[in-house]
Amino acid sequence: MSKKLIKSGLIVSVMTLVSRVLGLVRDVVIANVMGAGAMADVFILANKIPNFLRRLFAEGAFAQAFVPVLSEFRVKDEQDAQESGKQNNHEQTRLLIAQVSGTLGVIVSIVTLFGMIASPVIVMLFGTGWFVDWLNDAPGGEKFDIASNLLSITFPYLWFISFVALTGAVLNTMGRFAVAAFTPVLLNIAIIGMAIWGSPYSESPAHALAWGVFLGGLIQFLFQIPFMYQAGMLVKPKWAWRSEGVTKIRKLIVPALFGVSVTQINLLLDTVIASFLITGSISWLYFADRLLEFPLGLFGIGIATVILPSLSKLHSKNSPAEFSATLDWGIRVICLFGWPALAGLMVLAQPIIMVLFMRGEFDQQTVIRVSMALFAYLSGLLSFMFIKILAPGYYARQDTKTPVKIGIIAMAANMVFNLMLAPFIGYVGLALATTLSATLNAWLLYRGLKAQGVYQLSTKTLIFIAKLVLSAGVMALVVYQLSSDFTVWLAMSFLDQVQQLTICILLGVVSYLMMIILLGIRFSDFKVLKDEK
Repeated sequence: MSKKLIKSGLIVSVMTLVSRVLGLVRDVVIANVMGAGAMADVFILANKIPNFLRRLFAEGAFAQAFVPVLSEFRVKDEQDAQESGKQNNHEQTRLLIAQVSGTLGVIVSIVTLFGMIASPVIVMLFGTGWFVDWLNDAPGGEKFDIASNLLSITFPYLWFISFVALTGAVLNTMGRFAVAAFTPVLLNIAIIGMAIWGSPYSESPAHALAWGVFLGGLIQFLFQIPFMYQAGMLVKPKWAWRSEGVTKIRKLIVPALFGVSVTQINLLLDTVIASFLITGSISWLYFADRLLEFPLGLFGIGIATVILPSLSKLHSKNSPAEFSATLDWGIRVICLFGWPALAGLMVLAQPIIMVLFMRGEFDQQTVIRVSMALFAYLSGLLSFMFIKILAPGYYARQDTKTPVKIGIIAMAANMVFNLMLAPFIGYVGLALATTLSATLNAWLLYRGLKAQGVYQLSTKTLIFIAKLVLSAGVMALVVYQLSSDFTVWLAMSFLDQVQQLTICILLGVVSYLMMIILLGIRFSDFKVLKDEK
């Protein structure tokens, strides 16, 4: 089990790394052509809304409800084949995929058409400040008109990505992680291509980027179809609202909408409040969030993607000791990478932002403002990662009620924190509120698993985490001593900045590795063992 998890985790992480690097290139292009001003705010809002809905209909709540049921049906097919002595033709699994794809397709098609037609209403809800300006003929009203137009272009992305998520979940459950992990690369390529070559022929760079989102969704959708055919899982969709599998998924997905998407809902609510703040607030939060998403996606989401099918199968086979050990493995792995990522980004936040984005419309004042939001988000990096690992501990057991209760508490807390902090420290308060609510969410998820007797941090794991924290602290001190003052970084040429940043990162990695070796951390610490408590 351990070797298989590690191999799968490496595959997903490598593919995710490629995707995240291209995602950073995409953000560099966006910063270069639009900066962090009004047009960037408009595009980010138009892109954020279908992305938020993607979490609901695609890889977020849907995947958390679909994968456990799909794993259950696959186990039934295996058992039936063993009992009958016949070859496993995955009959029940194929039928479930046909029923789910047909039912999901009808629902998502209706939602997509509604979103395209009602895009001004949706922008009014999530960009309320712009709508108020539009009603009063204020200068900011133009952003409302443009955002409505862009949203009608980007909304079909929801339709494409919903099926991409479904096929990706099927392939992941079959152990074919590389395809789904690579697919997001195509979206980044499409957006970058449209930004560079489509902008001269579009009404504005923001319109070119919006069409890039549309094309990226289409290409992702087409890309996975041959792999589904190769796996023998390409089936004809059929409507089956009341079938056994779809009914079970429906019951699981409704509460999972909150349980999985709390962080995204919080970020969207932050956008509503940010629309009332000074121009640029949405963009500053966006670029800070994108840098946070790099380690979060690479390690947190990557490991969560691997362990969910494994946990679901272990639950179906009634293996509680291995279930707990697999969760423990996930916690150890994200801590191994999460703590140094947190320490490194804290120390090198401004140089990294400078090297990646400071060109064109993105000036040094913007670097400072984005870094302040990033500091606030980074304080909750490990909490965001823990949520990605702990939530599957519920969904794999088809328990969606507990996470939804926790999610509602966290979402309410986020709004309270917003109201407490935003009036005093503006957009930074919004980022800090998101961090605080995520920490609360992670703690409640862990406490629930512990109370249910499903998982508890072992003494060995707590000592292991303490060693990682110490190692990351030493690494931060080393990097801090190597790094220059902000004004010195500003005076450097771009090539000198890249060289200095590379040296800091490499020596930081070396110092971290030396410390964990000195403290006795070995490969054996990442084996999935039965009942280590």
